[in-house]
Amino acid sequence: MYVVCEEHLEDAIDEFVDQFEDAPDIHLLKDITFTEWTAPHACHYCSLTPKYLVV
Repeated sequence: MYVVCEEHLEDAIDEFVDQFEDAPDIHLLKDITFTEWTAPHACHYCSLTPKYLVV
């Protein structure tokens, strides 16, 4: 699972495919909520605000 900014979306997709050999699901963070999970405040790759959840 990757929480990433727009700039690093492609990097997260590539890494997911390399690891799981399958295409990920991509969700806009603003459109999803989980009761037991809070999105990080920074991208997995940098300090920008994340926009996408790649799972």
